Amino acid sequence: MSASVAALTEALRRLPGVGAKSASRMAYHLLQHDREGAQLIAQALQQAARDVRHCRLCNTLTDDDVCAVCRDAGRDRSKLCVIETPADEAALERTGAYKGLYFVLMGKLSPLDGVGPRDIGLAKLFERAEDGVVQEVILATNFTAEGEVTAHVISERLKSKGVAVTRLARGVPVGSELEYVDLGTIAHALVDRR
Repeated sequence: MSASVAALTEALRRLPGVGAKSASRMAYHLLQHDREGAQLIAQALQQAARDVRHCRLCNTLTDDDVCAVCRDAGRDRSKLCVIETPADEAALERTGAYKGLYFVLMGKLSPLDGVGPRDIGLAKLFERAEDGVVQEVILATNFTAEGEVTAHVISERLKSKGVAVTRLARGVPVGSELEYVDLGTIAHALVDRR
């Protein structure tokens, strides 16, 4: 294997769920059968790495200082849905069931992995949730052990400050991640939140 093919294979292995064999198959496919696709991927990655940043309000990924959802005057600013990743936001948006705003943590608390409150920007979340505009914070972290701990920490802090806190209903299977749950389940979980 040439050094360039090996480097491409190693780069592809950085993607979640891609092992050595899958990365190798992708690299060879792109180089043998789809050089144009390889160029498109390379250009899109370079542009995204250069242009994408965090929304200054909700922390999601965007090309602009403030994302399209935060700029949308039709959104209900009294509701703030807290999620772990931009992929979770995309899943919720696809349901069409939620018209409020978001705050993307970009992770979850995980003491075993050394991820604490500062690592996921809880101070910024609390500042936003306690701004007097937000009336309800909907905790939509994943139903994993780390997601539950994250939701508990956020809930305890906000309740002590008098902010109404709800949690997605348990219609979402325990141990699942929002981006992989079917849209109907997510929509019902939002409607039936407690």
